[in-house]
Amino acid sequence: MLDRSRVRRGQSHPEALRETVEFGQLAEEWGYHRFWVSEHHSVPGVAGSAPTVLAAAVAGATSRIRVGTGGVMLPNHQPLVVAEQFGVLESLFPGRIDMGLGRSVGFTGGVRRALGHGKDDADDVDQQLTELLDYFSGGRQGVHAWPAEGLRVPAFLLAIGSGADRAARFGLPLVIAAARGEDAMVRSIEQYRTDFRATRWGSEPVVIVSGSIVLADTAEQARRLLMPEAWAAAYSRTRGEFPVLIPPEDIDPAAMTERERQFFDASMQGHLAGTEETVAEELERLLDRTGADEFLVHTSTYDRAARLESHRRLARLVGLAPSDRLCAPSGDTEPLVASKART
Repeated sequence: MLDRSRVRRGQSHPEALRETVEFGQLAEEWGYHRFWVSEHHSVPGVAGSAPTVLAAAVAGATSRIRVGTGGVMLPNHQPLVVAEQFGVLESLFPGRIDMGLGRSVGFTGGVRRALGHGKDDADDVDQQLTELLDYFSGGRQGVHAWPAEGLRVPAFLLAIGSGADRAARFGLPLVIAAARGEDAMVRSIEQYRTDFRATRWGSEPVVIVSGSIVLADTAEQARRLLMPEAWAAAYSRTRGEFPVLIPPEDIDPAAMTERERQFFDASMQGHLAGTEETVAEELERLLDRTGADEFLVHTSTYDRAARLESHRRLARLVGLAPSDRLCAPSGDTEPLVASKART
């Protein structure tokens, strides 16, 4: 599960962060395998700006679930500092920390300047990634990233731009979004598996497909739950600012400009949403086609209770259990999704 600490209308950023910690506790209770947090800067609708700090809070409030980042954006940080931060996390919560990495350089020019780089700085990710991973194995030019050196912190690479190619070259697990378009996603996955080179960070390719899943009593209810995030996406694409989430009843597609409606309609597509039977069928098909090892769920909506209920239903749907493994739920029923992939 990936939580971006989305902020709802009338909610403060501190409240959203505390809600993320509580969400991580529920994810562990329901049997999810990983709980990741994200990095966004100067975004009104997202409170998650310091992922390693938030990951520490979630890890401290849980006891079994793996906790990590989805991800720390390498251009925004010095590799030494990233290594040190994850070294501290792994030292405090041994065997439970994931280091998810990305390459975003900021949503706007002002944010990029405030972070101290230009838009093209993401081109240095290969160099930054090499330096970061070296710190875990023995340092660079006499510099050591204590306490990271010698620790084993699993690294994952988010497939943005050339991310799939980079993950293959570095021997890292690949995290790829289903929303990119299924055919393009499958081609990227196939190329990743073909080009994968074993390293100390991975002996074989690992694919994590990410996407939004919404479960509700009816397809229409599921669609309404998707509307606040789709509206926020359309707003950001037309106004340059990602807003807080608003209730679906305040969203009127007919009142949108043509451009806003195009972005809104596009953002309403590509989700696994509907009843349990419908989502089970679509999830099984997607996992079979991609051969994914895991599915990373990221779902935002205004209705917090409905979101939590959706994730609770999903845990039951795929047969998650508090022992942090896939198994049949209690009783005589079997999970509707029988894929090997973990959620």
